[in-house]
This record gives sequence, C-alpha cells and structure tokens, in this order.
Amino acid sequence: MTDNGIIALAAGLVMALSTIFPALAQGKTATAAMEAIARQPEASGDIRTSLILALAFMEALTIYGLLVAFLLLGNIG
Repeated sequence: MTDNGIIALAAGLVMALSTIFPALAQGKTATAAMEAIARQPEASGDIRTSLILALAFMEALTIYGLLVAFLLLGNIG
C-alpha cells in the first residue's frame, strides 16, 4: 500500500471513530438526562443546562475528528 493509501485509510478511520463514539455517548447522555428529569422534574432546568453543555463538548470532538480527517486528506497528492 502506498503512502497515499495509508493516509486515506487513516482519514476514513478517523471519521468513522470520531462519528460513532460521540454519537453513542450523546444517546447515552440524553437517555440519562431524560431519566433524571423524570425522577426530579423540579431540577429539569439544571439538568437541561448540563445536558446541552455536555452535548456541545461531544459534538466538538466530532468536529475535531473532521478537521483531522481533512488535514490528512490535504497531505495526499
């Protein structure tokens, strides 16, 4: 396999991993937040704020993965 092939494979792997794992974590986090709101409706505002902040950080990881993949693909050629 050439260097370009290895770089392309690495870019694909980065995109796959940086998409799958944050998506699973977001689903698990949203589930836990909904369960917490169901148990304590009076704390829904605080739980919602924490949920949105956590989801934003997880989404940032996905965007960083996209950036790394683009940087890798920029090295092909």
